Amino acid sequence: MLPPPHKIVFACVHNAGRSQMAAAIFNQIADPRVAVATSAGTEPGTRVHPEVATVMLEDGIDLSHERPRMFTEEIGRTAEMVVTMGCGDECPVAPRVRRDDWPLEDPKGKDIDSVRRIRDEIRDRVRTLVEANGWGPATAGE
Repeated sequence: MLPPPHKIVFACVHNAGRSQMAAAIFNQIADPRVAVATSAGTEPGTRVHPEVATVMLEDGIDLSHERPRMFTEEIGRTAEMVVTMGCGDECPVAPRVRRDDWPLEDPKGKDIDSVRRIRDEIRDRVRTLVEANGWGPATAGE
């Protein structure tokens, strides 16, 4: 029997761009029996940025039903790792949790090519994170 999956939280300020992309890409790449991701923000917006939804749909990921959510104490307490994304002083704090910060450009209001570049950088970083921690499909059941 496998242990419960590792829980990773991707966080940015509005939870409407970078963190939404990262969690969706993570959940597409990682084996869900081994690791799962969610996303949250310190000042959640009202919806995922339209330009973000557009470039993610190009990769077969539909974010149209996702809603930004608040980074709560409960989210921080249940996470094994929090990856913050360029939120500086507004980044959430989760005591005793492994943390990384990815200084990524905010896609809000950017042209579509810029948002694609940000998405691709996030995909590369997520792939590296999954591979480095053995959370990919090839490790399931080992």
